Amino acid sequence: MSRIVTVAPERLDRWLAGFGDRHGEVSYDVTPTSVTVSAADGSLAVVTVPFAPLSELTRAGLVAHVLGDHRLGVLLVRRGGYGAGVFAGGKLLDSKVGSRHVQGTTKAGGWSQQRYARRRDNQAREAFAAATEVAVRILAPAKLDALVCGGDRRAIDTVLEDPRLKDLPGLVRPPFLGVPDPKQKVLEQAGVDARAIRIEVTQEDPS
Repeated sequence: MSRIVTVAPERLDRWLAGFGDRHGEVSYDVTPTSVTVSAADGSLAVVTVPFAPLSELTRAGLVAHVLGDHRLGVLLVRRGGYGAGVFAGGKLLDSKVGSRHVQGTTKAGGWSQQRYARRRDNQAREAFAAATEVAVRILAPAKLDALVCGGDRRAIDTVLEDPRLKDLPGLVRPPFLGVPDPKQKVLEQAGVDARAIRIEVTQEDPS
């Protein structure tokens, strides 16, 4: 039985200690991209190393690594809004959010429905274009170590297709964040969620 837990970087050391307290003596298999913690009772915890590779292949090296001032970009795009931010060590260094009106659906048929559909498509293109300009201004020059995206996948793909952002797709890493229309607080929370350490915990079914 496996599950994914997320832990703030500042809590990782304490979480690892608690895993040993709960499951017995542990051993560590450390690689540049993941850390597998094996416990005496058969439980496993696999930590995905953020901002890989990990240079010091020890538990202490992992803890120090996740607490580093890595530059993390967050890009959120939906039809109704967008947000881009640059974080380092949990602090928001630069950001911009904005909104665009996108026409709602209509129950009308025929030409009216087609007119509404064209208008929605045009409004969506304008929204994505505005999001792209913000990404170019905030994220492109930021010398990011990683980028986490969220919102609407098609919208994100549209933004990242811009040639001025050619260096960003290779920096994208999980998770893809589900968010409402981006406001400043939504962007700030997305930064917290993007920094969280992902750990896959596997325990034997007691039955």
